[in-house]
Amino acid sequence: MQPSLNRRLVALLILSIVALAFAGNAGAETYPFSPQEPALESALVPSEPFEASSSTGTLRAIEIELGLTYSPAKPDEPEPGSDTATLTPEQDPLAGMPGAEPVPLPAPASVPAPVARKRGPAYEVPDRPEVAAFVERFQTGYRRAVVERWLTRAGRYVDMIREVLIGRGLPEELLCTAMIESGFDPIAVSRAGAKGLWQFMAPTARKYGLRVDKWSDERLDPEKSTRAAAAYLRDLYAAYGSWPLAHAAYNGGDVRILRAMKNLKSSDFWDLTRGRHLAEETKNFVAAIQAAILIAREPERYGFVVTPEPPLQYETIRVSGGTKLARLADEAVIDPAVLRALNPELRMGQTPPGEGYALKVPVGGADKVRVVLEREAAKRSMVATAGPRRGTSVAARVPDGVHVVKPQDTVGGIAKRYGVSVAELRRWNRLTEESRIRPGDRLRVAMVAPHEEGQGGFR
Repeated sequence: MQPSLNRRLVALLILSIVALAFAGNAGAETYPFSPQEPALESALVPSEPFEASSSTGTLRAIEIELGLTYSPAKPDEPEPGSDTATLTPEQDPLAGMPGAEPVPLPAPASVPAPVARKRGPAYEVPDRPEVAAFVERFQTGYRRAVVERWLTRAGRYVDMIREVLIGRGLPEELLCTAMIESGFDPIAVSRAGAKGLWQFMAPTARKYGLRVDKWSDERLDPEKSTRAAAAYLRDLYAAYGSWPLAHAAYNGGDVRILRAMKNLKSSDFWDLTRGRHLAEETKNFVAAIQAAILIAREPERYGFVVTPEPPLQYETIRVSGGTKLARLADEAVIDPAVLRALNPELRMGQTPPGEGYALKVPVGGADKVRVVLEREAAKRSMVATAGPRRGTSVAARVPDGVHVVKPQDTVGGIAKRYGVSVAELRRWNRLTEESRIRPGDRLRVAMVAPHEEGQGGFR
């Protein structure tokens, strides 16, 4: 019995070794080539009904680049439930996009592998002749130079846009919407009045939290408008369930898309392109975005030589309402043109009156501005402590000799407060008896010497 048992044990040992050898060889052969599941698009929660963005003009970014419609005018934390994944360079659909962070190859087992950047769900681009036609068109004639400018300029904003999109669980490829809408020009203005990177119309911009009034137009603020665009695109996807339909509604309005879906009894965008149910502009808009995604993923494959511009960098500092940019730049020794360029949304060259404002300044400029603000605060404190001396003029008691109108103020009440006559107050500010003053208006409450800057009427 003992020899038989030994023979059995030896046989089992040999079989085990052979099985392990085959398993090891099989694993060594198949592992490098084993496919990985693509990231799935996350389900988005429906929100309140939305307005359509009535943007117009086929390939508006090209029109803007050709001068036809141009008018100079913090990253989020991922939300609960957002779908984020990490991909290797071979899987990264935007690895060639300007501003993309390089993802290193897997390190040897003995060295901890670096953490790949997060990205959102995938945006699938179908193999469609309409998309292929735009890929070819973007490589042809003058359009090649235009697209290269887009890709070059994208470096300023693509990191910021990507983080906002991923933070909301959206595909980062949606940044190509801004590429087709504006060519990544934050002060682009269309013939229809759409503005900014994302070409918002004013009603839709206000609906998504952007301020649009005589003081500020936040459609021109790259970061604020990107946050609004992400919210708008998320709502569109929740309503239609596909990105082609969401983009079609972004361009053509939801009423037209819903009508086409009802008439053709289909929820597939490419089915809706048959016939005249959708405008040619909307059909081209979706195809152009998908072509831009393909080019952005692999610009070299399509013959584009791109050196992206460095990301836009700035600091923010809170300043008081009514701060004039030119004066602040002069006192803080900051290039006024740079200050204006960083804050294109400020339409009147000053922060909105009556409220604090997070002003963008060049890197290193926040400390300079802080010194100016502290100096002015100390000056106001000294004046308040000393109090007005007998015979002191109104101009000396009031900074700049200007009063900012508040609710319930009247011309008579303001004149009495500063010890001037109503007639003087009207004359200095070119007010007639019928003129009305409103909160936020800036009124002279002291006589201006002829050699001083400024002119009557600060409203």
